[in-house]
Amino acid sequence: MRKFREKYIGNKDFYKMVLLVAIPIMIQNAITNFVSLLDNIMVGLVGTEQMSGVAIINQLMLVYNICIFGAVSGAGIFGAQFYGKGDHKGVRDAFRFKIVACGFLAVIWMLILGFANKPLIRLFLHEGGSTGDIEATLLYAKQYLQTVMPSMVPFALIQAYAQTLRETGETVLPMKAGIASVAVNLMFDYVLIFGAFGLPALGVRGAAAATVLARVVECIIVVLWTHARADKNHFIVGAYRDFKIPGTLVRQIIIKGTPLLLNETLWAGGMAVLMQCYSTRGLAVVAGFNISNTVANLFNVVFIALGSAISIIVGQQLGAGRLEEAVDTDRKMIVFSVFCCFVIGACMFAIAPFFPRIYNTTEEVRGLAKQFIRIASACMPLYGFMHATYFTLRSGGRTVITFLFDSVYIWVVDIPLAFVLTRFTGVPIVSIYLSCQLIEIIKCIIGYVMVKKKIWVNNMVMEQQ
Repeated sequence: MRKFREKYIGNKDFYKMVLLVAIPIMIQNAITNFVSLLDNIMVGLVGTEQMSGVAIINQLMLVYNICIFGAVSGAGIFGAQFYGKGDHKGVRDAFRFKIVACGFLAVIWMLILGFANKPLIRLFLHEGGSTGDIEATLLYAKQYLQTVMPSMVPFALIQAYAQTLRETGETVLPMKAGIASVAVNLMFDYVLIFGAFGLPALGVRGAAAATVLARVVECIIVVLWTHARADKNHFIVGAYRDFKIPGTLVRQIIIKGTPLLLNETLWAGGMAVLMQCYSTRGLAVVAGFNISNTVANLFNVVFIALGSAISIIVGQQLGAGRLEEAVDTDRKMIVFSVFCCFVIGACMFAIAPFFPRIYNTTEEVRGLAKQFIRIASACMPLYGFMHATYFTLRSGGRTVITFLFDSVYIWVVDIPLAFVLTRFTGVPIVSIYLSCQLIEIIKCIIGYVMVKKKIWVNNMVMEQQ
């Protein structure tokens, strides 16, 4: 028993270290998702078509958001290890790469969503059941997208700055900026969606406008604070003087980061395709998943933050050459993440019957949402373990393996299963969703084997100058 505790359970100082990194990230992610939850609930109070239209656009925006996350994460692997090494110039070069990559991706995605929005939206619109009007849903989706698109630029900037701040040990400021963002979003959601203080009720356009304002405020706070504290944030000193990045580092980031960028993009695209498969069973399913995903995203911040903490803490230890310490830290953090997910999953399961009742929708939609929430809550420990193993592999730069482990798996296993079950069988949608979640057990086994083999124990910045 004592050996078990020493191997898998840390002391108070260990958990203090982990929580000092994880809790601010957790709070910021919770705040970000709370913004989406506010939009979702308030739009859901207006009607089912409005809620479904916003849900479809948010699914498309998720692909963009994850793509940006993948771009900053590729350079972030090096940023965390450079910081662990004490190389501020290396951190600055990694930051410059993030800015360039995020700017490029923002332009590309705005062009895609600007010119191809109608066919993309129609992929999710199918008859089925008695819930929803397809043409009305299409109209509301286009209205929301047109108004929310400007938020894509500040979002990209926020990710580039906030990720670098976290890599250098500053996790509180992004959290505070997120709190301000929520306050702005909450106030303007109410004012612009329903109309208040003499302003017109804008419905879905109001929800989108509130999101844009919230992102702009968050971006201003993060950027101004970073530059104002240049004595602490060494990476920002001269960061915009030029964008000269050492060719060796660019090649290394591209080699390590491209699989990660492709992985994140293909994963998010895969999630969108899965939702498209589910949507063939009707608009009620789209609305039900929208409610379920909204509450799940709020609870998911626990294992997402702990995964990010793994990439930061373990990455810094690898960069400092403390390889055995990194292995020990990683093992205990994985166990801690799974334990936390058991607790969070139980809480999520308990609220499943009550949360859908907030929405102004049909009993069919509420019933589906309740069952989807319960399935997601029961699978929470699986998600926690998968996420922790993914970030473990990524912290050591094994991005090709994470590409195979994550996005290739969803396209080769999850999507074919969902496609066949939704189009060629009469299996109920709830059973289909459960099957697609339980098949992730295979990924857990693969992740366990790869982490156990220690193929991720790798110092990538030892030779970087």
